[in-house]
Amino acid sequence: MSPDFRPFVEALEARLPQHALAEPGAHARWRGGTAPDPYGCADAANILHTLGALPRDPALRAGFVRQLRALQDPETGRFVEGSHHPTHTTAHCLGALQLFDARPLHALASLAELEAADALESFLEGLDWRDDPWLASHQGAGAYAARVLAGEATASFEDRYFAWLARTCDPATGLWRVGCVTPPFRWGETRFPHLAGTFHYLFNHEHARRPHPYPGPLVDTCLEMEASAEWPFSRMLGFAEIDWVYCTTRALQQSGHRAADCRAALLRFAAAQAAFLAELDWERDDARDLHALFGALCSVAELQRVLPAEVEVGRPLYLVLDRRPFV
Repeated sequence: MSPDFRPFVEALEARLPQHALAEPGAHARWRGGTAPDPYGCADAANILHTLGALPRDPALRAGFVRQLRALQDPETGRFVEGSHHPTHTTAHCLGALQLFDARPLHALASLAELEAADALESFLEGLDWRDDPWLASHQGAGAYAARVLAGEATASFEDRYFAWLARTCDPATGLWRVGCVTPPFRWGETRFPHLAGTFHYLFNHEHARRPHPYPGPLVDTCLEMEASAEWPFSRMLGFAEIDWVYCTTRALQQSGHRAADCRAALLRFAAAQAAFLAELDWERDDARDLHALFGALCSVAELQRVLPAEVEVGRPLYLVLDRRPFV
C-alpha cells in the first residue's frame, strides 16, 4: 500500500480556518487563540501556499501583508515571539511576506552591522556550533535569509557568507561545522541537532544556487541516521522530518550518490510519516499549533516531489523553500 497523506492534508485544510481571526489575514498560531501573532499569520500563508490555495482576492492578500507588517518593530526591524530567537521569527515573517511579493515596511537595523568588514565572519564564528547547533542555525541561517528577503543583502555579503560556510563544512559528514560533530554531545550520541542545523544552511545554498561543499558525505550521514534510528522520527509534529528529508533529497540531487539507497530510505520514511499523520489526535497540543503543522506539511511536500508515483497526497503541494529561503 502506498503511503497515504490524504487524511492529514484534508484535515489540515479543514482546521486552518479555526486559526483565522476577524480581520483579513489575521491568524493565531494556537487554535483557539484570540490575537494575531507572527507564527500564526506567517504559517497560515505558508500552509496556503503549500496547498496551492493562496488567496487571489486583492483585499485578502493585502490583509495578510498588513497583518504581517504590523508585527514588525519599526526601530530594530525585528519580529519577536517568545518561542524562537528573534532572527528566526524575523526571517520567517519576511518569508511569508515574500509569498505576496511584499517586503517589510522598516529596515532590518538589528542586522545591518553584519555588512561591516569582518562582522559577518565574527558573528558566524561566535555561534554555538557544538552544543546548540540546531537553535544556533536559526540565527546563522536566519540572518542571511532575512537580509536577502528584505532586499538588504549585497553581493559581497552573500559571497562572504557562503565562503565562510564552505571553509567550515565538515568534509567527513557534510555537516556544519568541522571540529564540532564528534560525539558525545551534551544531548548524547546523536548528530541530529547538527543535521537540523545543516538543513537551515542548506536551504540558503539551494536558494542562492550555491553548491553544498560535500553533498556525498551528507548523503552518507543521512542514510546512517535513518538506518540506526538515531532520532525518533514520526513521533511528534514539527520540523525534524523535513530536516532529514530535505538534506537527503537535495544532497542526492547534487551528488547522485547512493541513489538506490536513498530511494529505499525515503520510501521507508514516507511510510512511517504517513502512518503517524493518519492517526494524529487533532486535540493534542502540537496538533493545535499551526507552526508544528506547517513543519509536518513541509515533509509531505518534499516527499511528494521526489516520490510522486509512490505517495498519495490528493493534490500537488508546493514547498515554500522552492520559492524563497527559510522555514
